[in-house]
Amino acid sequence: MEVKRQFGHRARLALTPTQIRLMDDQAHAARTTWNLLHDWWTMLAKDRRFLATADAAIRQARKEIDWLAALPAQAAQAVLKAYFQAWKNCWDGRAEAPNFKSRIRSLMSVDIPQGRDLNITRVHRRWGMVNIPKIGRVRFRWTKDLPVGKQANADNRITGARLVKDALGWHISFRVQTLETTPALHTGPEVGIDAGVNLPLALSDGNHQDHSRPAYTSEGKADRDKWLNPEEKAKLLRLEQRAAQRKTHRKPGEKTSRRLRHTYDQIKQLRATATRRAVDWQHKTTTAIAKQYGTVVVEHLQITNMVKSARGTVQEPGRNVARKSGLNRSISQEAWGRTMTMLTYKTARYGGTLHKVPAPGTSRRCSLCGFSTPGSRETQALFVCKNIGCGWSGNADWNAARNIHHLYRMGHALIPAAGRAVVRRAKRVKPAAAR
Repeated sequence: MEVKRQFGHRARLALTPTQIRLMDDQAHAARTTWNLLHDWWTMLAKDRRFLATADAAIRQARKEIDWLAALPAQAAQAVLKAYFQAWKNCWDGRAEAPNFKSRIRSLMSVDIPQGRDLNITRVHRRWGMVNIPKIGRVRFRWTKDLPVGKQANADNRITGARLVKDALGWHISFRVQTLETTPALHTGPEVGIDAGVNLPLALSDGNHQDHSRPAYTSEGKADRDKWLNPEEKAKLLRLEQRAAQRKTHRKPGEKTSRRLRHTYDQIKQLRATATRRAVDWQHKTTTAIAKQYGTVVVEHLQITNMVKSARGTVQEPGRNVARKSGLNRSISQEAWGRTMTMLTYKTARYGGTLHKVPAPGTSRRCSLCGFSTPGSRETQALFVCKNIGCGWSGNADWNAARNIHHLYRMGHALIPAAGRAVVRRAKRVKPAAAR
């Protein structure tokens, strides 16, 4: 059986300074178009808010304002559709109401809604060429085979793209649609996985996945820059000190100087490099796990509650606030939620299944005798069973992974509560006659 699969592929663009300036102009024009639409929506009466009226307003604005015409007409239509879709998502309860996009905090992006305008060709083993409206032919890094040329058809094709700018420069995200065969059932072994700080992914069979980057420094503090090498860490420290020094010379209400903005950009580049390395390790690790194991069992974690501050209140101040803050920072750096998301769709892609079990007690329970006590974890990484007849000791994350696997084998897997939010929303919007 064949099913349609839609996914995105992101590649880095190699632009000239002129092309960078033109692309920035398009992104600013797209952001301004969104803001003009938002002002139009909030000013007009409800009975005058129509898609056709907004479309006519955008066409008139592009004729009267020259720099708005830098944005291609199809990209402007994509902004209009995205704005109306944002309101539909708000009305359905899936998102908050759309708001004004500021120049500093908003993501610079431009949409290319039609794939036939891209005209993608491969010119080298590592490079490809793509056509961007009002920019021309641009090179991009070829890191994945794309359905172009003779390989493209009605079922395997590129339906569009989106230009996105981050701290490392401009990238293009292709929207790819392919027809794939449903994978056969994965007959690989079962495994329980515990996400930790000292050991990123501990597996119940002992095949642990570690990125060899310690979560804490030699002084015992949380290392928030562990994905950077020593030279990059030293450079980041110098840049942060330089930014703090230049910030002290800025008067209240004065705009940020060009030098300070340049320093902030350099800091963002290093942060983006660290994030890219972390995501790369997560992709490779989760792919290897999905290929090897047929059944993957993880904890059902409430990560938002786990990273709450221990500061407390004035009446009841918290304890070990600095230590808990370092632990929260380490948990956030590991990005457990992103790892679980990758495992979910990759196990399904290779024919496996992912199950979740309740998290309480997995770190305190001995995986050998089942004895549970709060003081069993001597340190963050060491587990020692307090049962006199057992006394087993070992890695705390490995012990939790074995408990996770045992819970699944005992039938404690959680059933996803699909549609719960829809049911609650339906209760709130009951008609008055039914109340």
